[in-house]
Amino acid sequence: MALSASLHLRQSQSLVMTPQLMQSIQLLQMTHLELNQFIAQEVEKNPLLEFQANDDLPGTLERGESTAGDEPAGDDFGAQADLYDSATSPTSERLGEQLDADFANVFQDDTTPQRADAPELLGQWKSMPGGSEGEDYDLDDFVAGRKSLRETLSEQLPFALPTPSDRLIAQHLIDQLDDAGYLQADLAEVAERLGAAHTDVVRVLLTLQQFDPPGVFARSLGECLAIQLRARDRLDPAMEALLANLELLARRDFATLKKICGVDEEDLIDMLAEIRKLDPKPGTSFETSVSEAIVPDIVVRAAPDGSWMIELNPDALPRVLVNQDYFAKVSRGTQKNSADQAFLNECLQNANWLTRSLDQRARTIMKVATEIVRQQDAFLANGIGHLRPLNLKTVADAIKMHESTVSRVTSNKYMLTPRGLFELKYFFTVSIGSAEGGDSHSAEAVRHRIRTMIQEESAEAVLSDDDIVDVLKKAGIDLARRTVAKYREAMSIPSSVQRRREKRALAKAAGF
Repeated sequence: MALSASLHLRQSQSLVMTPQLMQSIQLLQMTHLELNQFIAQEVEKNPLLEFQANDDLPGTLERGESTAGDEPAGDDFGAQADLYDSATSPTSERLGEQLDADFANVFQDDTTPQRADAPELLGQWKSMPGGSEGEDYDLDDFVAGRKSLRETLSEQLPFALPTPSDRLIAQHLIDQLDDAGYLQADLAEVAERLGAAHTDVVRVLLTLQQFDPPGVFARSLGECLAIQLRARDRLDPAMEALLANLELLARRDFATLKKICGVDEEDLIDMLAEIRKLDPKPGTSFETSVSEAIVPDIVVRAAPDGSWMIELNPDALPRVLVNQDYFAKVSRGTQKNSADQAFLNECLQNANWLTRSLDQRARTIMKVATEIVRQQDAFLANGIGHLRPLNLKTVADAIKMHESTVSRVTSNKYMLTPRGLFELKYFFTVSIGSAEGGDSHSAEAVRHRIRTMIQEESAEAVLSDDDIVDVLKKAGIDLARRTVAKYREAMSIPSSVQRRREKRALAKAAGF
């Protein structure tokens, strides 16, 4: 067969992931904090992008700005401006005399005695940032500074350790504390590093364990609790045996603990009550890190007609503008330089794409949130017991989007509802079949029902997993016993045997 060259024409379609498309996908799944950081970086490297302040929002005008050539902001804006100007014009004095409304003399009797009686207070007020001679002040400026754990311990050193060598060892041990107040260092290594005797390091450590807060410089949970009990003069041999077997206490094996400690049930109850009063992490009260508040992306409110008002939270929406005036001004000076003009065109293209991506992100979040509210209307009205089973495919089909898009939207996005603040992922739960062939039930609602039943049980009628299965089946929920056990363990609820033992112990301790 002879070889020959030929030319064929083929047509095909393919989806190409451009950098702009990848950026839009990344913007969709970013959290509020990540989005603000990303936009700050874009504004820093793109001269055509700028943040829009709250005062620059449409519909707000600063007094004294010219509105020539623009549409008026409202029908009453001109009348309000004239009224404001007339109040500050010279004719306002004559108007005040006619109406007997001289605003300068309204509080005349009150202001004069105050200035005469306490002139020093007036001077202090004027010198403050928020006084009449200052600018707006921040309340955080008046908050007392909190001492850290290391500062609190360092202040106690001169009173407990007089020698410089001991204070040097103590300061090194303070630097080895973690946030919970536990010592994370080996004493032999500390002695070798500082060139000190091991006995001196141990002696300094025993002194430091007497510092406030009680329990610091412990090397284990048992030692931390022992230090606090020793300070309360409650560390007897029975309590020492209990602290040496904390793993049995975690398993709620009270029968074995009674044999090891050599006490009866009443004494063991008193010992457990004493341990509950202790602080297992004494250093956490000095934590100075600031917790970040969650900013909801969607706000849901009840409408007067019984429906729900769904709004995007303006605090979670970044306001970015493209400065077209600056682009036009700079373009006139770079027409002869092709490289500069190409750079400006690229900046303009990236800026327009970013603003469109942010707008599309907001619209997509709004669509998904609206469908979630429509699906979970009964939950918002009646509580968690009416939470419906929902999956990503149901929402995606309803709003004509792909499941991956809905998944990105619901990741790390929060909705503020009359029932509280929830992540969008919270509303998606698996379906549990009905025992009577009716509507299916949400797994989260079933877990809530199990938790409620266990909380309402008494010491004489503790529900086993089989009992819970029977109760749920009577309510029309078909659930296996192993599934009930799995849900119970996921909620950190002990077994019926352990719950019965605890409830009886608490009832006996209360005198019932």
